[in-house]
Formats: sequence, C-alpha cells, structure tokens
Amino acid sequence: MRTGDADHEAEIPGPNRKDSGGTANNTEEVRQARTARNEHVGIEEGLLLEKVLERENVLAAYQRVKANGGAAGIDGMTVEDLMPYCQKSWTRIRQELLDETYHPQPIRKVDIPKPDGGIRTLGIPTVMDRMIQQALLQVLQPLWDPTFSESSFGYRPGRSAQQAVVRAREYIRAGYRWVVDLDIEKFFDRVNHDVLMARVARRIRDKRMLRLIRRYLQAELMEGGLVSPRTEGTPQGGPLSPLLSNLLLDELDRELEKRGHRFVRYADDVSIYVRSEAAGQRVMTSLEQFLKKKLRLKVNRTKSAVGRPWKRTLLGYSFTAHRETKLKVSNSSLKRLKAKLREVTRTGRGRNLARTIGTLTPVIRGWMAYYCLAEVRGSFKQLDQWLRRRLRSILWRQWKRRWTRFRELTRRGIADQRAWTSVSNGHGPWWNAGASHMNQAVPTSAFRQIGLLSFSELHSRLQPS
Repeated sequence: MRTGDADHEAEIPGPNRKDSGGTANNTEEVRQARTARNEHVGIEEGLLLEKVLERENVLAAYQRVKANGGAAGIDGMTVEDLMPYCQKSWTRIRQELLDETYHPQPIRKVDIPKPDGGIRTLGIPTVMDRMIQQALLQVLQPLWDPTFSESSFGYRPGRSAQQAVVRAREYIRAGYRWVVDLDIEKFFDRVNHDVLMARVARRIRDKRMLRLIRRYLQAELMEGGLVSPRTEGTPQGGPLSPLLSNLLLDELDRELEKRGHRFVRYADDVSIYVRSEAAGQRVMTSLEQFLKKKLRLKVNRTKSAVGRPWKRTLLGYSFTAHRETKLKVSNSSLKRLKAKLREVTRTGRGRNLARTIGTLTPVIRGWMAYYCLAEVRGSFKQLDQWLRRRLRSILWRQWKRRWTRFRELTRRGIADQRAWTSVSNGHGPWWNAGASHMNQAVPTSAFRQIGLLSFSELHSRLQPS
C-alpha cells in the first residue's frame, strides 16, 4: 500500500480497529446508535418547549447569563435589570413562547477586528433573548452533544482547545506529517438557514421549538439605528449559536470519519492529518466539493492550505519538525501577546511600577494557563527578558532628568563614575533598559520582590507531567 494514498488507506480500516481520533467503523456505529436514540427520545417527548420553560431550567439560565455579563442589546437592558424585568413580565413572555406569538428582538451588530486581520461580526441579543437561548441550550445540549464526534472539541462541555492540540500531536507522531488546514469562509455569517433547520428537524419533533429556533436564526440585525433582515448566518454572541454550528458541522465530521481520516475540529477550524502532500491535495479538493454540495459552505482557499504542521498554527500552538514532534507557542500568538503587554506597559509610564505589574499579573496568568502545554521553553525565557527590559525602560523614562538617573543608579549600587557615564551616553530608554548598568541596578530579583510573575517559572509549575 502506498503511504501517500491516504484516501485509499482510509477506505479499508482493519477489523474492530479503535482509534483515539474517532475514525474507526465501530466509533461511527456508536455515534449512529446514539443519534438514533436521541431522535427517538425527541419523537416520544414532543414537549421539549415545556421542559425548556420549567422554572428550574429558566432560573439556571438566568444565573448563567448573569455570570457571563456582557453588553446590553438594542433595548439597553443590562444583566442587573433582567431579574426585576422578569418579575414583572416573565409570566406574559412564557405564555407568548407557548402560544408561538413571541418574537425575538433585533440583535445589535458589532464588528471587531480578528487577531490575524479581517473583521468578525458579533450579534448581541438582548439579555432576555440571551436567557431564553441559554434555557434552550441547557435542554438541547445534553441530548445532542453525546452524538457528536470524538474529534470535535469546540464549545462542548468537558472539551477544550488544549485537548485538540494534544490529539493533533498524537497524529503527527504517528506519521501523519502533512495537514489539510481547512478554513470555511465566513462560516458564522454564511450558514444556510434551510440547511441548518433540516438538521435540527431531525433531532426535534416539537414544532414550536423548531419555529422558535428559526425565529432566532432570522432575528434582524440592527446597526447604526437601521434594521436589516437576515436570510443566512448565525452571528456569534448568542448562547445557542455554538451548538447549532456544531450540529451543522457534525455532518462534515461524519464524512471524515466515514473516510477514516485523522482530524480535529474546533468550531469552524478543521485540521486533517495525512501521510503525504498528494493525499492532502486530494482531501482538500474533495472536501471543498462536499461542503459546497451538502452544506452550501465555501472553503476559503486563501487561508486554507496543505502543508507541514510545523509551518501552520493550530489554536495558537504550532509543532516542531522532530520525529517525536513537540508543542510550541506559535509566532503569531507571541506577537499578539507582546502587543497586549505593550499596551499595558504604555499606560504604566506615569504610575508606580508595582501597580503596572499588578495589571500585568492576570494577563500573564491567563496566557500561561492556556500555553502551559508547550514543550519548547525558549520562548518563555525570551518573554521574561523582553518584559523585564520593557519595565526597565519605563523606569528610565520615569527618572527623566540626568541627575535623577544618576541618583537612582548610585542608590542601587552603581559606582559614581560608571553611573555618570551611563546617564551621559546619549542613548534612548530601550537601549539603556538592555544595558548592563540597568540590569545590575534593577535585577530580576527586584522585579520578583514587587510581584512580577515569570513566564518560565509559571510554565514549570503548570506544565502537566
């Protein structure tokens, strides 16, 4: 069998083969059984809307919306206003939902820049509609989620981007050292409502629920005071959108499993691992046709590619080219972090250094909690050095005058002659921050004493054994 012919390899898996990526025949049979059981439950009940509107479920939805916070919708109502409003109006709204006379309010359109360029459109529903969507999610997710692929990791309870990255590393180590990096063009903006509702209708037999979900899909967009109708898309921002997107793309997962491919999917980010470039190109072409024909989705050829995993990124991580490939932080992730740290330290030029470090602490902790799986440590040491130099640069700016700088250096143990030479060198703050006199005057231990976290030390503590 040719190692380059991944599609042919996938069509003849061994008997009773088990695979951690969910590619085996028995895995697909289990999923089909779960789906059939789920659909049967839906036929038997037919009263899902009553379950959604049970008091306990609605209260749990309210608590989740309140905990999530977020911006107000077009009506200006905040999460703090929601409970008083519910106390006055929930009985009426509940009856409208049961009578199918309830119509969601338009969603507020917000465009935000993507980290890698471009614009992401968010749709911010009102807090009342967020609560109703959350109540729907709490009933539907336990029914649908068990039927989804083991290779799907996005927006699912008990699953994470880190798990997807670890699974990808397993495939690369197993010899699948080419990746089909698939980007679906404007997925959340281009979802076809009829195609999606056809998949929802296979799972739900309560017609009122189906009509309510469609109304949420078709809720109008408001931008700059103007309202426009929507005929496609599930804008990110509502609690229900991630579950609906997973339901639609579950058909792609099933197709990949049927072909026996090793893949990971996180929302609309799909990476398929194959043994050769030629196999990858065949997979790319066939999946482009599948998505267009079955789901009416388009592959973004500009961002999609067949390449080596260590030349691509996956959820902020990348890989080394070793036979036993290792995880590392991608260059683009490091660049974004530095931009964020620059912004924080730029605002700290006129205040106490300890306060600036206090602002940095949650940023560093959160970033390291995600990237603790990285096995290449060099980038963390470089980040430590870069950030300390950035902070020394702030100090040099704060000292401003030559005599102030001389006094601060000598107070920190620099000899008079050397201190005077240093403050008279004519170089700027960044150069001086990297020079030996500032490294000696403000050593690493000084930053540690006022609470600066070390990327390297955090990595050592957080990295799983």
